Amino acid sequence: MRILLANPRGFCAGVGMAIEVVDQVLALCPDEPIYVYHEIVHNKHVVRRFEERGVTFVEDVGEVPEGAIVIFSAHGVSPAVRDAARARNLTTIDATCPLVTKVHMEAIRYARQGYQILLIGHADHQEVVGTRGEAPDAIQVVESPDDIPSLTIHDPDKLTYLTQTTLSVDDAEVIISALKRAFPNIKAPPTSDICYATTNRQAAVRQHAPECDLVLVVGSQNSSNSKRLTEIAEHQGVPAHLIDDLTELDPAWFSPDQTVFVTAGASAPEYLVADVCKHLIETHGGTIELRTTVNEDVEFQIPKSLKDIMRQTGVDPSQRRIRVTPPEITADAYGATPLTVGAT
Repeated sequence: MRILLANPRGFCAGVGMAIEVVDQVLALCPDEPIYVYHEIVHNKHVVRRFEERGVTFVEDVGEVPEGAIVIFSAHGVSPAVRDAARARNLTTIDATCPLVTKVHMEAIRYARQGYQILLIGHADHQEVVGTRGEAPDAIQVVESPDDIPSLTIHDPDKLTYLTQTTLSVDDAEVIISALKRAFPNIKAPPTSDICYATTNRQAAVRQHAPECDLVLVVGSQNSSNSKRLTEIAEHQGVPAHLIDDLTELDPAWFSPDQTVFVTAGASAPEYLVADVCKHLIETHGGTIELRTTVNEDVEFQIPKSLKDIMRQTGVDPSQRRIRVTPPEITADAYGATPLTVGAT
């Protein structure tokens, strides 16, 4: 078996930042209960590990005791959630991905300028719920081109679109093209709202899946960007499976001399990828080839609200940034020796 291991894969800078925020709060406030509004990231292993360390995840800030600490997840929240937290005198720490915050700011700015906003995305996704909450009277959600005829448009010359950051680039372009046909003067955001990590991981699948017999995506079922990776492979005629971990591997998927592409959604920890690779090597005699499409070097600062707590507890937060670097592939972790490095 040939195992083509995607690079980049797994954690993006936004996910790394959100997880670091929770880790830091646990370390800084060891005697206080810590609450997180919504799953910090969409991965059940990450959530379970924090639950084991005493973190409580809630879907309503009304569940958080007055005066307690609550962390907002990487997906962002609406102003209504912030107001509710303020009313309960909660200490809030915002772990929203900066790229999601960018979309929030765009929504606020366009609404203030009198634009109607068409938000392309999944209506029930937490990111879309939060963004829509910034300007509910100005925003309509578009999930597919079929939604366009039912839109209420007051002035087609005062119209713009935004997108959920974790969409399939291909699917978003289909909707954007349909919107442009229906409303030729619709305004695009200054830059694409689909995040760099989503774009890079999708590009890797699009490039390498055609040479493979099977694609495995490590990620949870509620991870939008992970699901998009399997869809992209399937659209190219390659069987693909989204798995949380190696326990979900089905022996029926595999046959001798296969080429298997392994990647991971932006919220999947690398140790889960390593476990899958090690299992395939031990069970099917596989060898790993690293396939690099782009080297990511994005980094984010930890949020100001966390820096404030660090200062209060005597910790210097100066210049603290979060950068996710590609993990080193070792024989112990992956069962991989030797490693073949594919061309960029």
